[in-house]
Parts: sequence; C-alpha cells; structure tokens
Amino acid sequence: MKRILAFALAFAAAGSTAFADDDPIAARQALMKANGATIKPIVAMLKGGPFDLETVQKALNTYIDAAAKAPALFPPGSDKGKTGALPAIWTNKADFDARFEKFGAESKAALASIKDADSFKAAMPGVLKNCGSCHETYRAKDN
Repeated sequence: MKRILAFALAFAAAGSTAFADDDPIAARQALMKANGATIKPIVAMLKGGPFDLETVQKALNTYIDAAAKAPALFPPGSDKGKTGALPAIWTNKADFDARFEKFGAESKAALASIKDADSFKAAMPGVLKNCGSCHETYRAKDN
C-alpha cells in the first residue's frame, strides 16, 4: 500500500512539473489548495483536538514541497488571468521568494522537532504565521 502511495505521489509530482510549464496559474492554485487542505486538521489540533503526529508530518511535508516549488510558479507574465496573486509579487520577487525559503526552512525545522502535542503547539503556529504574512502582502482579498 505504501509503495502504491509513493508511486502515485511521485507520478503526481512529475505531472505537476509539466503542468506548471503549461499553466503556472493553475499549477500554483493546485499547490496552494493542497496546502489549504492540510490546515483544517492542524487548526483542530491547535485548538485542543487529538494530536496526530502522522497528520502533522504529512502537512509539514506538503509545506516543504510547496515552498520548494512555488517560486517557480510565478514566472513573469503569469500575473494575467484568473489569479489572486498581487502585482507586488513581481515587483518584489526577491522578498516573495525569500518568504518561501523561510517557510520551507521553518517547516523542515518543525518536522524535525515535533514529536508530541507540546512540541507541536510550540512550533506549528510559527510555521502557519508564514502563510498568513505572505497572503497578507501578496494575495488579493477574496470578494
């Protein structure tokens, strides 16, 4: 079962790279949607729900993957079309890319340090703060 899952994830990752070349807006939206899907159980745990290390590790690995891939999904010219990405991404690309680097580094550190509910509650809010600060600066508000 684990081999099938690993194969499926590898196939999806390879496919997402080709997809990104064709449509970076759709690729980055899919990547962010995958990040968003991990948030609900993480927030539930932060609010006192049962701690599940496997769910936390899966979320952090999703964030690490997104942090590595996302900067390339914002090439010049991909600000046109159905996107919530603000022009500030392309006028301040160095800061934008640095935020993903920080998000990836903090996600990796959290993955290494989180072993139980206490270490999760200490590390995870800092990881999630990266998401909010980047969205505040570089993502259009939903109407």
